Parts: sequence; C-alpha cells; structure tokens
Amino acid sequence: MAAWDSLIRFGTADGREFWAALPLETAPAAGLSVQGFSSIEELESGSGGVDVTVEKLFAPVPDTKIPIICIGLNYRNHANEASLPIPATPPMWYKPAASLADPATEVPFPVQAQNHFPDFEGELTVVLRDSIKNITSAEAPSKILGYTIGNDLTARVFQRSCGGQYTYAKGFDKFAPLGPRLVHPRHITPDARGRITTRVNGRTVQDSHFDFIFPIDEVLAFLSQGTTIAAGTAILTGTPAGVGWFQDPKTSLKDGDVVEVEVQPIGVLSNTIVFEK
Repeated sequence: MAAWDSLIRFGTADGREFWAALPLETAPAAGLSVQGFSSIEELESGSGGVDVTVEKLFAPVPDTKIPIICIGLNYRNHANEASLPIPATPPMWYKPAASLADPATEVPFPVQAQNHFPDFEGELTVVLRDSIKNITSAEAPSKILGYTIGNDLTARVFQRSCGGQYTYAKGFDKFAPLGPRLVHPRHITPDARGRITTRVNGRTVQDSHFDFIFPIDEVLAFLSQGTTIAAGTAILTGTPAGVGWFQDPKTSLKDGDVVEVEVQPIGVLSNTIVFEK
C-alpha cells in the first residue's frame, strides 16, 4: 500500500474525476499538475495513474451516494453556551446524500430556509475506510480513512421547532460542504491539541480546541452498535461555541456571506452562501 499524507478528489477540464496524493505543504487548488487515479485503491496500489491538471476540487469522500452522519452537542463550550445538559450518549442525525457540497463553491439556500435563521457549524469530519458494526473504541482508529472539514449548515428555526428532529433543518441540498482534502489519521490529533476556527466574511466566530465530550473513537463505537455504517461514510463530529444563534446579538448568515472553517493541516473549507430567488 503506497503511503500518502493527504488526498484530493477533483475533476479535470474534460469532465473526468480523479484522486491524487498531495504533500501536506502543498495546498489543494485548481491548476495543480498531479498524478491522478480513478480510485483510492488504485492510488494506494500505485497502478493506473495518469498525469492530469486539477480543474475543480470535489468533496473528498469515496462514496457520494450515502447519507452523512452528524453528531450534536459534542463540545463542552457549546453545551455551556446553549445551557444544555451533557447528554449520556452522542445525539446524532443524518443528512441526505444530496446535502453534500464541494469546497470553494456556492451553497444555495432555498427560499424555505432563508427566513429561518441560516447558521453555520464548523466541524472536524471523519471519513471511514472500512464498514463498521459493533466495533469497540480500541478498534475505531484502524477504521478511519482520514479527516476532513465539514460545515453543518442549518436553518436554525426549523431545528428549534421540530420536536428535536433536526434532519429537516439540516438536510437541504448542499447543506454539508466538505473539504478541501482528506488528511491521513497519523497527521491529525483529535484531542485538545487540535484546533478549529470558523470565520464569516473574515470575522472569527468560532475558535476552539477539540473540546470533545465524546472522543471520536467512542463516537464510532457508539454509532456502530447494531448498525452497519458503510465504508466511505463522512461523520461530522460536533461544533464548538460561537454559532450565530448563540451570539449576542444573534447573527444569521446572509446572502453572499463567505464561511471559512479552518483545521490544520487540512486547510480551509470555504463556501459562499447564495439565497435562491
């Protein structure tokens, strides 16, 4: 198996799709000349590579047709700002596959969501290498393909008014931007040494260590009990304090806002909010 530090998934000018390995010091971007592979398996075997130029970055997940899993209330500082008790187990919900969005793209907010407090949630995101079911916390790290960045976009009023069922508020098309690349687990420390920062139009709104209530290995073990989670699944692991709903005054996303979520060495996930007419 060929070693890699980070992976990008991308399209070329002629419409083909590839994966490529990048050194951590190389920022993912259009215009890079790389050796492209049709799958991660081919990349890791070193077979079938072709020289291509990156035209457009895609969300770095190997399967774009399966739901995305989200974990809520997983930062102590977010639980504190929301005045919510620490849950006994991780709250979770699904985003439909159609909610996946690429990095450096516009995210269309439908009319139904625009007046229901559009909000952001910057999140460290896990992508699974293998399917999991009934695994232990000790087994979880070996099942992780890599880490990327997610933004759990939300129409917050729907979240507050749907009896605790969050999928409608968070499951609109393109409400789960992911990217810009996938970084190998050996380069990510998902504990208090790691940091996540979110900016809206350049203003820092979230800036936190990974203050997890439920560590990622425990989250994966919990999710897998009695349930098969498919290889390639992206799992958003919760957001820290600073979302717009709990700012003073409350501040929702507006048409044209640029949301950036940064986790190093992954980079910066940037998307522009566009209100549909």
